[in-house]
Amino acid sequence: MEISIASSKTKNTTLIPIIIIAGLFFIFGFVTWINGALIPFMKTINELTSAQSLLVASASYISFVVMALPASYILSKIGYKKGMSLGVFIMGLGALVFIPAAEARTYWMFLTGIFIQGAGMTLLQTASNPYITILGPIDSAAKRISIMGIANKVAGALGSLIFGALLLSGIDEIKEKLNVVSAAEKAELLNTMADSVVTPYVVMALVLFILGILIRKAPLPDVEAEPIEEPKDGSTTKTSIFHFPHLWLGVLTLFMYVGVEVIAGDTIIAYGISLGIPVADAKFFTTFTLMAMVATYGLGAFLIPKYITQTLALKLSAILGIVLSFCIVFTDGFTSVLFVAALGMANALVWPAVWPLTLKGLGKYTKTASALLIMAISGGAIIPPLYGNLVDANKADYIAQGMNEALATATASTKGYWILLPCYLVILYYAIAGHKLGLSKK
Repeated sequence: MEISIASSKTKNTTLIPIIIIAGLFFIFGFVTWINGALIPFMKTINELTSAQSLLVASASYISFVVMALPASYILSKIGYKKGMSLGVFIMGLGALVFIPAAEARTYWMFLTGIFIQGAGMTLLQTASNPYITILGPIDSAAKRISIMGIANKVAGALGSLIFGALLLSGIDEIKEKLNVVSAAEKAELLNTMADSVVTPYVVMALVLFILGILIRKAPLPDVEAEPIEEPKDGSTTKTSIFHFPHLWLGVLTLFMYVGVEVIAGDTIIAYGISLGIPVADAKFFTTFTLMAMVATYGLGAFLIPKYITQTLALKLSAILGIVLSFCIVFTDGFTSVLFVAALGMANALVWPAVWPLTLKGLGKYTKTASALLIMAISGGAIIPPLYGNLVDANKADYIAQGMNEALATATASTKGYWILLPCYLVILYYAIAGHKLGLSKK
């Protein structure tokens, strides 16, 4: 039975689907946000530069470019429910790749496992985001997506804490030993450290396989978007996906947003370490970012659409992001780290607002547009490594100018956050004008 968003719904008809989709957001939130702990871990065991270590984020997020359109095709053939189940199974397979990767301590194998997990998440995201968007009235979509965001980021905080404890405990002492031991002892230490990922990823794989089976049996109704509004004379004016400029600007906006979201969550631990903060303390920093997002998601679920519109929420988020970007680069130490964590507040309502604003009025093009929006998640693959390259380049310049390595690393890491500013400016433009381009006037 198809359910149109124009239909009248009771809480009972949407409650179970919302709970199920929230569970899916929890799953890929947990898997996504352990990257904050994986990045410094991989940097140590594979002896990487800052830019190289951020390929962890690239491997995860580039899968959204490669797999988004295939995922859309798969969903058109097997439907939302089977697609979501398949996505979870693929994520489980990716987790299993960590076993041989740890045995070989080979970076490209780790990246392959992360990419496969990203492919599974692409299938999940391509199905679940438009599903929750059109499950109810479009004007309250940001409210529903905010609830999904709470599930996603709570899971991310748990994942960051758990994997931070499992992978980063004692890493300071190990790094000190690596500087003084022989080559053979160094290899043994790094191999032992690499093996610590095996048990958690085996457990993760088992849980994902079980969840894939449960989702396959879950009661999820079909949903369809409202048809495109056409002129009263019946003529067709929208005959191509390229007739919706607000969609393409929405894709660019989401690209920029995911980039800054990943920077805020995935670089903060390494940033704290670069400032001389002990790993024992820094391993909690991703959780700070995610908890800021959770609090703001809760605020958004309460305020939207009763007190503020999705558009206003997006404007305020972009302005706050711009202000915080300046605060990060003009402060230092733990204060600067707190401003990075505060980006969680600026980022939280961007995703919930951009999706409904972008999908509005797309009708039969909604599924294709959703795939394009999912591809925009590749911003998380491209923008964080640009930050890493900025850090490495500036660090080399500072050292060449006579600055000691520790200070050069800290200064370069801080100044690298200038990359946030143009991203938030794009988001602000979309909030003010971009989301209205090409839409029919009522």
